[in-house]
Amino acid sequence: MTKATINTAPTPVLVSWSSGKDSAWALHTLRQQPERYDVRGIFTTITKTFDRVSIHSTPAWVLKQQAEKLNVPLYEIPIPYPCSNEIYEASMRKFLGEVEALPDNMTASHFAFGDLFLEDIRTYREEKLNGTGFTPIFPVWGEDTTPLAHKMIASGMRAIITALNPTKVPADFAGRWFDAELLADLPDNVDPLGENGEFHTCVIDGPMFSAPIAAKPGRIVQRNIVSASDDDDDKIHTRNTPPTYVYADVVPL
Repeated sequence: MTKATINTAPTPVLVSWSSGKDSAWALHTLRQQPERYDVRGIFTTITKTFDRVSIHSTPAWVLKQQAEKLNVPLYEIPIPYPCSNEIYEASMRKFLGEVEALPDNMTASHFAFGDLFLEDIRTYREEKLNGTGFTPIFPVWGEDTTPLAHKMIASGMRAIITALNPTKVPADFAGRWFDAELLADLPDNVDPLGENGEFHTCVIDGPMFSAPIAAKPGRIVQRNIVSASDDDDDKIHTRNTPPTYVYADVVPL
């Protein structure tokens, strides 16, 4: 047996799962390369006050169904609301220790993120994982977001706009489906994948799932954003957000 033969085992990966289209596509991209990557689970922060995925506001029941239809373990990282960067980073460090303690067939050496082009967020992730023994990877990094958005839709992906910044996107886009009609209606200065924080989604169907999730858009609400004060701005949990966001619930069919 040659050395090359010995080193052909695929890289074990956990995917940072926002519940939205970008993380779903990153996972799908990895699974298209089974000789290189072994997707062993998804992880996400859950704001326990609301029992929802942080930022995207996806309900926990939908998140659990996503994991079931991906056929992977789900690792929830609970955080409070509001959540300071100090608390967020402590929660993530605790999670890294939990991953290290997993059995050999479940643990991972790499974490995958669905970031596309925001250099400051990528740098933040790389810096925080530096020296931990875990390596960040970015499966969709650098892809042109306009053709990628159309590619996602053409694949059969279905996603609901669950959160948006009303200073960048019309408030009535909340609850709309992420589809070709929505892309045509987006203002010219809005990234088609909302990479600049314009909007966030919840995926309920797509080629990464074994079956669709029986869900639809629900009630629309506006909510003030409350920030916890601390010294650092991590570019993700920023204090410079607008005062309100518009949210659409996801409810069972």
